[in-house]
Amino acid sequence: MLYVVATPIGNLKDMSYRAVEVLKKVDLILAEDTRTSRVLLKTYGIETPMKSFHLFNERKREEEMLEELRGEKRLALISDAGTPGISDPGAGLIRRCREEGIRVEVVPGPCAVIAALSLFGSEEQFQFIGFLAKKEGELKKQLIDILHYPGLSIVYESPHHLMKTLELMKRAAPEAKIFIARELTKRYEETVEGTAEELITHFGDKILGEFVLIFSGREVPFETDPQKLVQELQERFGISGKEALVVAAKLLGRPKRELYPFRFKI
Repeated sequence: MLYVVATPIGNLKDMSYRAVEVLKKVDLILAEDTRTSRVLLKTYGIETPMKSFHLFNERKREEEMLEELRGEKRLALISDAGTPGISDPGAGLIRRCREEGIRVEVVPGPCAVIAALSLFGSEEQFQFIGFLAKKEGELKKQLIDILHYPGLSIVYESPHHLMKTLELMKRAAPEAKIFIARELTKRYEETVEGTAEELITHFGDKILGEFVLIFSGREVPFETDPQKLVQELQERFGISGKEALVVAAKLLGRPKRELYPFRFKI
């Protein structure tokens, strides 16, 4: 059996009784970073052996762990913080277990997405993107989708990449408000909401911790006129006419060939 166990996202006291119980009784714990997880296990007197299971070795480890599970061993999967498989290693192993009929049981608990959404306060539909792309071209496409999504979009962002995202938003949608939750459940937890420019000023060069960003959908209602939409996409996001054409076709639900005459160069 494989247990998918959520662990605290900051405050160690958020560990559940059941999570401690499961981690004590399994034969092996698969941890994203054994050094980080050792602190948690020591806090709760958990002496179960651990093996690393992270982004760079999970494919190699999968077969080995499946053999253990086929042999009726009990394994627990944990990440450094939060719920495994949610922008963390483990999704592949979980899928393989389901495909092979190996029982998977979840021990739910802390999750930064849900924690941030609770602090935001909304009944709207939402989509979870995960970590935003690091490459500028991919990031621009994500932001276009986010700004035109008819609901909330929740993303994770790293400290060293936050300013790049905010600078792009400042150009693309200067009036749009962004809600940011930082260092959730930790001593310096903070929530702030504002335009990209306001947030750039707020954080300055003191960008520390892990960030969850919430964007409100349709902050920038898109044009329904093809030519105006293609032009707007190029001007706001700094993308080529060809790229804008593809995006416009997607937003309008029309074939690209119908919009080709509207391609516009700047």
